[in-house]
Amino acid sequence: MPTFTDEAVEAHGLTLRALGPDDVPPIARACQDALLQRWLPLPRPYTEDDARFFALDLAPRSLAQGAGIERGIELDGELVGVIGLKSTDWAARTTEAGYWLAPWGRGRGVMTRALCALTDWALDRQGMGRVEVRIAPGNHASLAVARRALFTEEGRLRRAGVTHDGPIDLIVLSRLSDDPRPEVAVGGTSAPTSVKHP
Repeated sequence: MPTFTDEAVEAHGLTLRALGPDDVPPIARACQDALLQRWLPLPRPYTEDDARFFALDLAPRSLAQGAGIERGIELDGELVGVIGLKSTDWAARTTEAGYWLAPWGRGRGVMTRALCALTDWALDRQGMGRVEVRIAPGNHASLAVARRALFTEEGRLRRAGVTHDGPIDLIVLSRLSDDPRPEVAVGGTSAPTSVKHP
């Protein structure tokens, strides 16, 4: 079974790296945020046990099984969010990105940079031909992130997702391996994506 390469991705002033025990408290704190709870079907209340299961059990298992990969978004040495790939079809070379940002990481263009970095890595280094995102129509912040990362809107899947309020529609956007790439500037200059092996 093919799997994603377990490596840190450094791009656009961010490090996308594997999750570890030290990430459990900030994940638990972030996932209690009302905005994340509105759009993601997270446990209520979200505890450190939930964060520990996600970071130290679910994420490594997904990677080992070839289903996806979860990376912590690190900015200036601090975890500010999580971005990952899931529902991966290695035969079709397709995968789906998902992401969330902690309240203390917002307002700095972090998620657009992270989505660009992970998408480029998946398309250029992992052999994916398509990366898609599925976002609730009312989740304007996440839709703006995908559009800034030059994802193309394809349509709406009716009642394809769920939140605590029940079933919701999802807007599908994608980037293909031969689509144009966004110019991502950090500090006035654009930087290439690099990787570090553990």
